[in-house]
Amino acid sequence: MSQQGADPSDAELLRQRTLSRWDKEGGARPAGPQTETAVAGSHVPMPSNDAAELGALHIRIIALENLVITLLATASEEQLEQAREMARYISPRPGFTQHPLTTHAAAHMVDLVQRALRFRNS
Repeated sequence: MSQQGADPSDAELLRQRTLSRWDKEGGARPAGPQTETAVAGSHVPMPSNDAAELGALHIRIIALENLVITLLATASEEQLEQAREMARYISPRPGFTQHPLTTHAAAHMVDLVQRALRFRNS
């Protein structure tokens, strides 16, 4: 995942592609996330999850968060700032309704960076 030898323009292009993909997937829209009706044929029936499936998903999320914290602990200052910038990017824009999930997601991203800082140089 390291881009140490990458051309800065390549890194910027990759960043723009990532942000563009985020827009297309329903996040960070000026008017909020896309609705099902906004994308033709996007309705996919979801099976209901039982307690065991939700428990397994919860464990996987905890593992992924800890892995992200580990990776951020060894990240450069520039990479940490990019993570903070992404959190600002998905935060609601001035003048638009603040959706609680978006607000919580952005705050959680910043929290992950802060938690990673505790493990730097230790």
